[in-house]
Amino acid sequence: MTAPSAPPSRGARLRSPSRLVGVDAARGLALVGMVATHVLSLVAADADGVEVGPTATALVAAGRASALFAVLAGVSLALANGGAQLPAGASLSRARRGVAARAGVVAVIGLLVGSLGAPVAVILVNYGLLFLAVLPFLGWGPRRLLALGGAWLLVVPVLLHPLRDALVGGGVLPLSPGTSPSLLSLAEPGVLLGRLLLTGYYPVLSWAGLVLVGLGVGRLDLRRASTVGAVGLAGLAAALGAWAASAALVPRAAPRLEVPPGFPTSGESLALSLQTGLYGTTPTTSWWWLVIDAPHSGTPPDLVGVAGSALVVLAAFLLLARVARPLVWPFAAMGAMTLTLYSLHVFSLAVLTAYELSGGAAPPEMPLYVAQVAGLLLVGGLWQLTGLRGPLEGLAASASAAARGPAR
Repeated sequence: MTAPSAPPSRGARLRSPSRLVGVDAARGLALVGMVATHVLSLVAADADGVEVGPTATALVAAGRASALFAVLAGVSLALANGGAQLPAGASLSRARRGVAARAGVVAVIGLLVGSLGAPVAVILVNYGLLFLAVLPFLGWGPRRLLALGGAWLLVVPVLLHPLRDALVGGGVLPLSPGTSPSLLSLAEPGVLLGRLLLTGYYPVLSWAGLVLVGLGVGRLDLRRASTVGAVGLAGLAAALGAWAASAALVPRAAPRLEVPPGFPTSGESLALSLQTGLYGTTPTTSWWWLVIDAPHSGTPPDLVGVAGSALVVLAAFLLLARVARPLVWPFAAMGAMTLTLYSLHVFSLAVLTAYELSGGAAPPEMPLYVAQVAGLLLVGGLWQLTGLRGPLEGLAASASAAARGPAR
């Protein structure tokens, strides 16, 4: 799960003073958050196994870690294609070809990783489609991108609500988001595309707004502390505003929130599910569902809130990297090769699942989480010493370079 890296053929170059290490570090934190949501419980239970509330993991990372990746994907797309200097003409055409090729590689890797059988919602195929979705806007400036991205997060979920109702209610698409996209999913291309775009864990049609916001931020001058500070404050205002608006409307909405039979929830009660997360979308039984602020609900408050929190994290790491670059380096080492490390993480979960199915005992959650994060830190840190890109990052970069062709 990664966004394009800097253009040179060798390495993440974290030691280069010109690299915005804070972006890599924020991506590394997103990876740590995703591992937490995959390994640690989101629902707390008492000694009798009765669900009593969300865990700290649910409150901090659920919905936010994956959204942080999406926003950072847009930031990295901008930085890899001119930054504040907008590409135009032949340069823009080359950039679009390169991004399209990278998207294809990421999507194919996603299908392969999703075929491993790990019990997680693999996001890579969605990311490949997200890259394609923002291609028409790659040459836009920051004001237009941020305006479009903000409007997208507010309006598109409303437009998709009746569309989902018609397609699911008409039997065209199943109610459940299903399993992760895999090679087997290609046997039903219509259902696969519908879930990727509309009803899955990370619906591309609504999540494209997150990438657009990131693309707009990446077109700003992120080397200026004042600009970074403004980004952080804007993100904080968006997150708090989304939460406040939802909190004011939910009491009116609650009596009208009906969960249809077969709709997946993460907890036994609706109230708990709204704290721990849904599965990418809400039911379509009422328009009032659109005012809730639940992780992975895809509502305007959810999307605006996670976009805002992502900007706060990005600004914090960019500012911290200016004054204490060594402190963010471990996160940046992971963040420079998240496509490889995320795939490695999912592979390890697939192996662990196969071991458990064969009769092996499941390891305790927290030791497993610590071991996973420590392993990713170690692999990321040691790989950076080679000065090379991560293996999968190198594959995507080579495809992108080939598609771009030589510059005139």
